[in-house]
Amino acid sequence: MSEPDIFYILGNKVRRDLLSHLTCTECYFSLLSNKVSVSSTAVSKHLKIMEREGLLKSYEKEGKFIGPVRKYYKITLSSTYVVTVTPNLFWYRGIKLDEKPKLKRFEIDLENLEESPNTLQSMVLNLIDANKQLHILLEALKSLESYRDMLVKTIKERYLKDIGDMTQLAILHYLMLYGEATIEDLSDRLNIKEREVIKKAEELNKFVPLTIKDRTIKIDEEKLRKVAK
Repeated sequence: MSEPDIFYILGNKVRRDLLSHLTCTECYFSLLSNKVSVSSTAVSKHLKIMEREGLLKSYEKEGKFIGPVRKYYKITLSSTYVVTVTPNLFWYRGIKLDEKPKLKRFEIDLENLEESPNTLQSMVLNLIDANKQLHILLEALKSLESYRDMLVKTIKERYLKDIGDMTQLAILHYLMLYGEATIEDLSDRLNIKEREVIKKAEELNKFVPLTIKDRTIKIDEEKLRKVAK
């Protein structure tokens, strides 16, 4: 199958929101429908687009309790995308992530690049050299993103095994990726009432230290470093 048209997919907010929920935990159709503020018909349309593009795969799974088999969706892609758009450059690269990250030292050297090359030949040569440095940078990005992906995967598995609260996990997932969030943002993203966000954040605080102030929630990094030792 060809590479998914990732920019077409990400160009729609509903599809971005659906992907965000799918990266937090496995979701069946009705649960996804409840997480976004559009009709179930629209959700079905967006899921079909992403499945057609090869970004999602659907599968059926029986629930824990007696009832009909549910249709679940999962993301099939593990890639990072880098894009540059200027009046002179339109360039993008899809980088397939490693399942097992390779952590090592990467060295970027920009000092040998001329700030203002004079001749056409030197300009072309400096661009070639800059491309080589960019390649090293992309390799470093690949390693770092593979590592982040592995960490989030294991955090999700551990949290669901030990605590088992999907809403708490969704809040933690968002805070880990974006650093902080307002109660309003989390309420809108998770499609739950603000008082429920506050309640779940307070419960989450028992396991991962948070600061909740001025209706903003973020991970308390100082406390976390102390308890993580």
